[in-house]
Amino acid sequence: MFGLDALDLARIQFAFTISFHIVFPAITIGLASYLAVLEGLWLKTEREVYRDLYHFWSKIFAVNFGMGVVSGLVMAYQFGTNWSAFSDFAGSVTGPLLTYEVLTAFFLEAGFLGVMLFGWNRVGPGLHFFATLMVAIGTLISTFWILASNSWMQTPQGFEIIDGRVIPVDWFAVIFNPSFPYRLMHMATAAFLSTAFFVGASAAWHLLRGRDNPAIRQMLSMAMWMALLVAPIQAVIGDFHGLNTLKHQPAKIAAIEGHWDNSSGEPTPLILFGWPDMQREETRFKVEVPYLGSLILTHSLDKQVPALKEFAKEDRPNSTIVFWSFRIMVGMGLLMILAGVWSLWLRWRDRLFQSRPFLHFVLWMGPSGLIAVLAGWFTTEVGRQPWVVYGLMRTADASSGHSLGQMTLTLVLFVLVYFSVFGAGFSYLMRLVRKGPITDEGKEQGIGGPGQTRTPARPMSAADEGMDDDDSHNAPAVRN
Repeated sequence: MFGLDALDLARIQFAFTISFHIVFPAITIGLASYLAVLEGLWLKTEREVYRDLYHFWSKIFAVNFGMGVVSGLVMAYQFGTNWSAFSDFAGSVTGPLLTYEVLTAFFLEAGFLGVMLFGWNRVGPGLHFFATLMVAIGTLISTFWILASNSWMQTPQGFEIIDGRVIPVDWFAVIFNPSFPYRLMHMATAAFLSTAFFVGASAAWHLLRGRDNPAIRQMLSMAMWMALLVAPIQAVIGDFHGLNTLKHQPAKIAAIEGHWDNSSGEPTPLILFGWPDMQREETRFKVEVPYLGSLILTHSLDKQVPALKEFAKEDRPNSTIVFWSFRIMVGMGLLMILAGVWSLWLRWRDRLFQSRPFLHFVLWMGPSGLIAVLAGWFTTEVGRQPWVVYGLMRTADASSGHSLGQMTLTLVLFVLVYFSVFGAGFSYLMRLVRKGPITDEGKEQGIGGPGQTRTPARPMSAADEGMDDDDSHNAPAVRN
């Protein structure tokens, strides 16, 4: 298939499924915390706008959560089907970590999710807020365990190898491996930013169409405060993460920088743009800034960054991919910072909700967080190659050894099923977003919506008022 072998297709299949999956948890993590903030503000201030936003975004959260669970289960099964040698080698570490995620995070989320979604007028406000907090905490606990497992594969420690298998000897060292704190903070912050721009773009879409009400304004305002405050923090976290990667995975940094040779003895320049050529062992058409690579990565003007030629060819990551995926991630981050600063200037001029150029910019920035997340994961995972467990097990030795025909068939089926199932789910999510929070005019006309008794407390009934007209009288009322 296009000159690829079975191993290549196995890697593509895993990359395809995890790329679909990571989009949903990124939004789920951010939305869960956003909902907790909204309900907390409503309980404190009793302003209806927070309650209405809570009910609007809780429906989107429920659908997104469901798709995340389904896509995650499929991805997890691939460890046994396509990567059984890896499971046999490292399963004593990764298996318990994923089990801890189920026992702590997933059970916590599942236990309180029903109360959060359907208990609004069935339990007291304090208990309902507690349920929302537990779901939000559950998403962060899930992030903790997943990143612990993946980070161990990047910087393994706390183990011994006995009879060709990894045996954990220090679980504290396994979990809190050298890259884990930086990667956990980086991913959690990325999830918050992804959600902020998803919420902000939704608000911008409605404002550009003349739907200006307190709920829409609150959405945009909260999203832009998040961008202003958190995007620069993410840049700082990224810098610390880069220094950690330089220490533990220098080949990855060399590939990210597209830096091949240190024979000149000169400090390392920063290559802004170019095309790393793995065959010619050079970065073609490069545009570089002298000394800046050394300054950013070593915080000095005389030290050099490791070069790709210092590593054997079989140990080099694909620089062509990670060079550009990293720059896409950084580019999105810089645009997020720009959006936050621009919003602050517009607030000062009292033009935040009227500036159409800014609203168009925020609308186009809607997927920026998810693009950055995907680009970041491509950077860290492709940059780890050719290792599946860094320095211990090569990716080529981790596969189940399926035939080319088997991998081709399953990959094609995955693509067809994923685009049909999750395409439908994404389409439904967009219908929910386009509906938006109910306006004051809608309340007066009694057309339903968050805060109205005609609104069913079920996510699948939210996008189309006509979908459940026959049984709408059976739907539980939302508390006023």
